Amino acid sequence: MLGLLDDYSTRSGYRITPVVMWAGDVAAAIKPNPAEVAGVYVARQSDFDVEPMFANIPESPDPIIRVPMLGAWIHAPTAAVIYQFRELAFHGRTTRVAQYEQPVFAWR
Repeated sequence: MLGLLDDYSTRSGYRITPVVMWAGDVAAAIKPNPAEVAGVYVARQSDFDVEPMFANIPESPDPIIRVPMLGAWIHAPTAAVIYQFRELAFHGRTTRVAQYEQPVFAWR
């Protein structure tokens, strides 16, 4: 394990604790539980170093965050984790992300 990012509390009542680790050659042997994981994606280092987009929504005073990655838009909470990882790993900046909102469809 390399370290932990900030906890992120979701609108659906979960608290995510992102763990940063280096898997190396064993990454191919990791088999996620299909009852818990809908999909696994392989991203290169350059895929993470993208600028996030922020938008305001009428349902919250806080901006939502999303990042363009792997040909799609990734929304919070995952976007918040990716953004914090990017800021620390690629730019050496300590950036907090708990204040970023999730889109309304993720509030369930």
